[in-house]
Amino acid sequence: MEKFSSYRDPGTGIQPFLTPLPPAGSDAISTALLPLGFLIGTVRMTLIAVLGLLYTILIGVCALLKPVPPLYRAVAYALTAILSRLVLLLVGLWWIQVEVVTRKRVKGVKYNESWNPRAGDIIVSNWASWVELLWLAFRFNPVFLVPVARSVEVSSSQTSTPISRTPGRRTGTGSAAISTLSTRAPTIRAEILGFHELSLISMISHTGKPPLLPGSVTHLSLQEIRSKADRPIVIFPECTTSNGRGLLRFADVFQGIEVPVKKFKVFVMCVRYDPPTSLSPSVSHSIPSSTINPLIHMFKLATSLAPLNISIRLLNPTESPSSGSFLLSEVLSNEPPDVLSEVCASLVAQIGKMKRVGMGWEDKVSFLDLYRAKK
Repeated sequence: MEKFSSYRDPGTGIQPFLTPLPPAGSDAISTALLPLGFLIGTVRMTLIAVLGLLYTILIGVCALLKPVPPLYRAVAYALTAILSRLVLLLVGLWWIQVEVVTRKRVKGVKYNESWNPRAGDIIVSNWASWVELLWLAFRFNPVFLVPVARSVEVSSSQTSTPISRTPGRRTGTGSAAISTLSTRAPTIRAEILGFHELSLISMISHTGKPPLLPGSVTHLSLQEIRSKADRPIVIFPECTTSNGRGLLRFADVFQGIEVPVKKFKVFVMCVRYDPPTSLSPSVSHSIPSSTINPLIHMFKLATSLAPLNISIRLLNPTESPSSGSFLLSEVLSNEPPDVLSEVCASLVAQIGKMKRVGMGWEDKVSFLDLYRAKK
């Protein structure tokens, strides 16, 4: 929409925050099937609510097993895996495509190292929805961390600069018309002070929101959290969700960590969602609900009459930044302040075949302010 054109990335022409919409002219079928979708969605959401309540109760009861850590971890993992997968089934994700990929293809050479994060290892991923949170919980039952950052003063009326790249033909219409629009200069980076651990339910509720502020929660360094972790750790360096069309600027969440990483293993993954259609809405959730987030979006997915598609690509551990054979010069030409964050951003973009945009979570804060004002 034109009123949000200033949030279009100048280098790629991508608008990374607005919810993707199905192709124009496809409303007739979805309108006719709306009553059926509403009925199915109501039934599914009722079952999801029951599962959510059941999960909360069982995890609370399971806490009685904490004096026996191995037993507690095994029971908690089983409960989380079963209930998370059931929720994914109910919202329409019947099958999830998972693929281990490599950046370099060497003829006759096969890489067989398994994707098996252990306690204290870090999983790095892009972030577009609460759906990948449930998948990660289903596969690894990890510790979810949210960055705690200094507040940033942003304004939707910052100085604009013309887009230098014009995708498409220079006809003055369609994608070529992007060249006539103006865009904000990307907001300067805000300092990441530490991390705060959230439960699965709290992390799902946080989807789409910016990092936490230091006055609202306590925060610890990554090393402090790692030293006590009994499960893998998940970090989303974008610090908020995009709409999945581009990779947001990674925040400096790994400052001071040398590459190759030696003290722990880093696992890199990328999540991709199919564009929405007349029968299935966008799975990405970039704009959080003002109340009971993200139940409204969850209900939209539950009303879908077609299966939803998600593609998860896992970088082969032999090519991760913690591999002994990893060469920094193959990924970066210079060394930024946070080398590991930049390396992970490059790897996520490569394995997911995504374009990187210059905007970060700081711009998302400004976008949400403008979006809510317009609404």
